[in-house]
Amino acid sequence: MSVSLPSQTMEHQLFFDVIRERRSVRSYDPEIKISRKELTETLRQATLAPSAANLQPWRFLVIDSPELKQKLLPIAFNQQQVVEASAVIAVLGDLECYKFAEKIYGMAVDAGYMPAETAKSFVERYTGMYSSMPPEAIRQKVYTDCGLVSMQLMLVARAKGYDTVPMGGYDQAEFVEAFDIPERYAPVMLIAIGKATKPGHPTVRLAVDDVAFFNEIPME
Repeated sequence: MSVSLPSQTMEHQLFFDVIRERRSVRSYDPEIKISRKELTETLRQATLAPSAANLQPWRFLVIDSPELKQKLLPIAFNQQQVVEASAVIAVLGDLECYKFAEKIYGMAVDAGYMPAETAKSFVERYTGMYSSMPPEAIRQKVYTDCGLVSMQLMLVARAKGYDTVPMGGYDQAEFVEAFDIPERYAPVMLIAIGKATKPGHPTVRLAVDDVAFFNEIPME
């Protein structure tokens, strides 16, 4: 006798399947092209990730032109996924993200999420804070937030049936020069996205007991 699972349980199961099935894939079918509409929707869902003060410092340069992927190839140390994947998404951190505070909090007011006075005080607070913060402190916040959106992007892609690989192995200085990246944007990582021709290698993880501690870190 079959037993139907509650819909909430099935939704949880699907979510856990996505987490388990995500792999870093390096072999892609070059014939598969993800439409810009679907790439845009993937990015939209990825940007539901959290960020400090909701300033959303992530910016994405989506490279789907074959010519530009060839240009990127040597910069990414000739990793073939760059040209085989449907696109390579460069995740950039906007070091001047606080300049969007007025727009972001204005949108929150228009949506009925907060009073105008509250939004005004937030804009003043975060604009002042970021304007006086050391550059390295801003960079750290931006890198943290871009890490969050990158992971969410890869999970959204997996849920849509696509594969990804995060890439830190590329010449950042050369990338900035070759693609005319303004100084306000800090390269964080490249993410190749497409359809795998070979599954990603299974990997192992340390036991939770090796990496998680309750209330205090044990002395070595």
